[in-house]
Amino acid sequence: MTDYEHLLVKQDGDTVRITMNRPQRRNSLTEDHLRELLDAFESAGRSDATGIVLAGEGKAFSSGHDFGDVAARDLAGVRSLLRLCTTVMRTVQEVPQVVIARVHATAWAAGCQLVASCDLAVAAESATFALPGGKGGWFCHTPAVPVARNIGRKRLMELALTGDPIDAATAADWGLINHAVPDDDLDARVDGLLARATRGSRLSKAVGKQTLYAQLDRPEADAYAVAAEVMASMSQSGGAREGMASFLEKRAPEWTD
Repeated sequence: MTDYEHLLVKQDGDTVRITMNRPQRRNSLTEDHLRELLDAFESAGRSDATGIVLAGEGKAFSSGHDFGDVAARDLAGVRSLLRLCTTVMRTVQEVPQVVIARVHATAWAAGCQLVASCDLAVAAESATFALPGGKGGWFCHTPAVPVARNIGRKRLMELALTGDPIDAATAADWGLINHAVPDDDLDARVDGLLARATRGSRLSKAVGKQTLYAQLDRPEADAYAVAAEVMASMSQSGGAREGMASFLEKRAPEWTD
C-alpha cells in the first residue's frame, strides 16, 4: 500500500486498515491529512477488499479540524478546506466496501463527523463524542450534517448547542455508534461486526450500501422507487442467482464476486 505522512495503511486479508497517525496533534485534520484520507479511501475503494477499518493512533481517534491550519486561512481558503472535508466524508460512503470506525478516546467535531459518516462504528466504553463548537467561537456546522442523520433533531440540538461530550453508552443509545464495548474487547468486536457485515456477494453488498444512502433522505415514495428498481435489476446478478439457487437446492452458496 502507499506510504503516507499522516496515515498508516495496510491490507489485512480482505480488510484495509486506515489508521490516522498524527498522535502528537490528536489526529486533527489538516488539509494534507484530509488529502491523504481521500487518497487512501479512493485507493481502498478500487481494491479487492471487502471491508475498511478507520482508526486513530494515540490519545484520540480525532479531535477535528486543526485550528492552526484553519486560523491561517482566509475565507476562500476555509471554504476550500471544508469542501475537501466534505469530499472525504462522502467518499467514505461512496466506496463499495463496508467502512467501520474503530473509536477510542475522543471523537470530537470533525472527528465525530468521521464516525457519523462511516457505515458502522464500534467504540470503547471510555470513548467520548462531542460537537464542541457550541461552547466555543466556531460552531460545528458541517460536522452536524451527518451526525443529524444518525441521531435525530432533538439529540443533535443538545449535542451541538451545549458542546458537551457524551459517553460511548449514550452514543450507542442515540444511534451515533452501533456498540459501546469494553476497551480490551474493541479490536475483537470491530473485526467481528465487520466479518458479519461483509458476508455474501461482494457486488450485492456494494450496490446495497450505495442504494441505502441514495434512498435514506428521500420521501418514502421516491425511496421505494429507487429501491425497487435497483432490487429488480440486481435480481439478475450472479450473486442473487447463486443465493436463490443455493437456498432452493439446500446447499452452501459459492460466491464468485
